[in-house]
Amino acid sequence: MGARRTGPRFLLWAALAGLVSGAVFLAAAELVALIAARAASPILAVGSFVIDIVPQPVKEFAIAAFGSADKIVLLGSLGLAVAIASAIAGILQYVRPHLGVAALVLAGLLSGAAIVTRALAEPLSFLPPLAGTIAGSVILIVLIRRLRAWRDEVSPAPDAGASASVGKPTEKRGLDRRAFFLTSAIAGASAVIAGVAARAVSAATSSVDAIRGALRIPEPQSRVTIPEGAELDVEGISPLYTPNDQFYRVDTALTVPTIDPATWRLVVDGMVDQRIELSFDDLIGRGLDEYSITLTCVSNEVGGNLVGSARWLGVPVRDILALAGVQSGADMVLSRSVDGYTASTPLASLTDEGTDAILAVAMNGEPLPLEHGFPVRMVVPGLYGYVSATKWLTELKVTTFAQDEAYWTPRGYDAEAPIKFSSRVDTPKAGAPVPAGTVAIGGVAWAQTVGIERVEVQIDDGDWQEATLSTAVNVDTWVQWFLEWEAEPGTHYVTVRAVNRDGEVQEQERAPIAPNGSSGWQRTLVTVTG
Repeated sequence: MGARRTGPRFLLWAALAGLVSGAVFLAAAELVALIAARAASPILAVGSFVIDIVPQPVKEFAIAAFGSADKIVLLGSLGLAVAIASAIAGILQYVRPHLGVAALVLAGLLSGAAIVTRALAEPLSFLPPLAGTIAGSVILIVLIRRLRAWRDEVSPAPDAGASASVGKPTEKRGLDRRAFFLTSAIAGASAVIAGVAARAVSAATSSVDAIRGALRIPEPQSRVTIPEGAELDVEGISPLYTPNDQFYRVDTALTVPTIDPATWRLVVDGMVDQRIELSFDDLIGRGLDEYSITLTCVSNEVGGNLVGSARWLGVPVRDILALAGVQSGADMVLSRSVDGYTASTPLASLTDEGTDAILAVAMNGEPLPLEHGFPVRMVVPGLYGYVSATKWLTELKVTTFAQDEAYWTPRGYDAEAPIKFSSRVDTPKAGAPVPAGTVAIGGVAWAQTVGIERVEVQIDDGDWQEATLSTAVNVDTWVQWFLEWEAEPGTHYVTVRAVNRDGEVQEQERAPIAPNGSSGWQRTLVTVTG
């Protein structure tokens, strides 16, 4: 009889009790967060903490394997981990009373620490994990007590004899089992409904979609002139400008920050003559201009798609810095996002009259999309995004590289990172056979701040052939290219390289993403059918 008291059946029900308690923990925390501190969701805070601490190779693997879905995968993995941990807590509470509650308290402490140390922490941010811990612990204690009562009913302790079970009236037998399942069902369903509702209400009430939709950006003082021939009519080549919904997204924000332009402020401080603070109206009131700029992520592999071009509306960063008055000795601007992310940008890149470094408020004819930095972000041609393209911008601190370091610097990346110019084959794609005959090989090439002089293509080990280029919009925007190839049946390697306007040939030697961007020639295997 004793073996049955902790048999597999009751251990499984104990795990269920743990799962329900974990759900109650999260639901209670979300409800309190909705009332007291919107940014204090335990699961999101822990997820952000994980993003901050995982090693650089793991980050690069996640970006390469999952792309823009990496955060969804992380949330799913966290959910699975929470479920497993909750089940274990239930078993611990069943086998050794108080251990399961101790596990929930530990989870509350850890999630609380993750919340109160985030950049968006509020004075009451400690309340959601506290409420979750209390609610989850109470439910766990109640469920395990009822589970034990059920166990004792069907399998009494040896010293109690059979009389304990036999002595119960027939109509009362099974009440403990029913009580356990009824309590589990009510608590579980309530947790799911309350948790989902709280998160949905929080998202709806804090959403700035309607505000963004109603926002009217002033007409720019100047527009980019698109020359004839800037976009080639070749099927399969990336468009001159990347649609907003297809533009790559790589950042450290587990959830997209929601910022009302009416309350947004930009602070410029540090090594300046005077600290200044600008509102959104102050910024756009200075007058907007249109800029054509290609952005590149340092995580872009050779031939990768973490690069895109857009037409931006913004204000030159140098004009904003001039308002504050930059002091001598400064060599870096540390830009900060509302979620605490920082980037280190060489001061010279922001003050150079020949570089269109801007504070952007619009992208491809509409206000910045939420996921791309609404309401204001930085855009700096010629530098990888991690040292320049801060989204959801709130602060520009004029400083030095010796005094301050940005988010990615201690994580294995260089403090300064000019973009390595490169080229890419868009068509034909690897693994997609093409028929023999005339085949258009095409793609894009970029060399921000310098420009592309020519693109060359090699078939197998043959001679390099010069491709036809589109007319460049400017040196900061990628160009399209194509070459007509008389393809013969079989498998062939297509290699591409670019030459910039300084006469430099694209680096052939392969280099990894860290510490300052990948390099190498893209070599694509193409199958030609007869």
